[in-house]
Amino acid sequence: MGLLDQLVYGNTLRQWLIGLGVAVTAYLAFRLLLYVVRGRLSRLASRTGTEWDDIIVQVLSRTRGIMLLVVSLFIATNLLTLPARLHSAIRGIAILVFLFQCGVWITAGLSALLERYTRKELPTDRGAATTVSAMGFVAKMVIWAVLALVALDNLGVNITTLVAGLGVGGVAVALATQNILGDLFASLSIVLDKPFVLGDFVIVDDMLGTVEHIGLKTTRLRSLWGEQVIFSNADLLKSRLRNFGRMMERRVVFRTGVTYQTPRAKLEKIPGILREVITSQQKVRFDRSHFASYGDSALLFESVYYVLSSEYLVHMDIQQAINLRIHERFEQEGIDFAYPTQTLLLHRPTRPPAEPAAPAATFPPSNPV
Repeated sequence: MGLLDQLVYGNTLRQWLIGLGVAVTAYLAFRLLLYVVRGRLSRLASRTGTEWDDIIVQVLSRTRGIMLLVVSLFIATNLLTLPARLHSAIRGIAILVFLFQCGVWITAGLSALLERYTRKELPTDRGAATTVSAMGFVAKMVIWAVLALVALDNLGVNITTLVAGLGVGGVAVALATQNILGDLFASLSIVLDKPFVLGDFVIVDDMLGTVEHIGLKTTRLRSLWGEQVIFSNADLLKSRLRNFGRMMERRVVFRTGVTYQTPRAKLEKIPGILREVITSQQKVRFDRSHFASYGDSALLFESVYYVLSSEYLVHMDIQQAINLRIHERFEQEGIDFAYPTQTLLLHRPTRPPAEPAAPAATFPPSNPV
């Protein structure tokens, strides 16, 4: 009997070497096949306008080397005589690894689809992009849950009993995690109802910023000062929220004060001047301008107009141009702006005229003695 014919754990050394050779050959063949297919698809994708071939290349790039190794070893073990329990264990491991790889492929393809959809829709429909992102997360959870149940079923676990037990245990978990579940359902409410979407500028109580991320538990804003402000989703829905991202136009009210010494003829001209100045601007709709009230130190004119843009910088540029133009027109008309002044009137009471002194008493001369 030669050395290669000696039995080692129920198989000859020749069989072990053949099995090892088959495993190595299968692994290298899988690697080469994956490399060739990816290379050809990549070259094809670079010449076509469709995105499906790009997605396939991205999915294949997520193939794990451990999966190729386990499948190769499983093929090799079929050529050997192994105990039934060991062979069953190897088969179970191969199924688990393959199902895990299937989950990686499916979620990678789903992520690629959602990423391309979000990139296409975000400039025009930020709400739809936010909804798709959240639904993608839910879909991934469902995919992994189904794959886990399939894996347990292949391992011989009675999943019917398991699912029933999870239903009873889920009640206890829900009671113990009420706050977390509250934030989770609040996030779904935000995604479906869309009170705000990514990129909206919002004010919550005394906090303000741009919506940067909508998660399962928290929503994050980037404030004007640069820091990140984090809100619990449940608390956010209970708050009074002002969404400037939905503002189509901005109403502006401003007052202009002139001195009390301004002649009445010029006062009558001021509303027309203000109207002329405002209507000369672009992206503006004039509403009104009136002599509104008598102030403490000025005659006040109130003007109202609408900026046909929600951008704050556009509003400030227009307001600056209006202010400069009003200053120029008032200089031409000789109208003075008022500023806080106080006039003190000093009143000195006059004294009543002094009464004349009473004449001195005179006495008749006394009789001589």
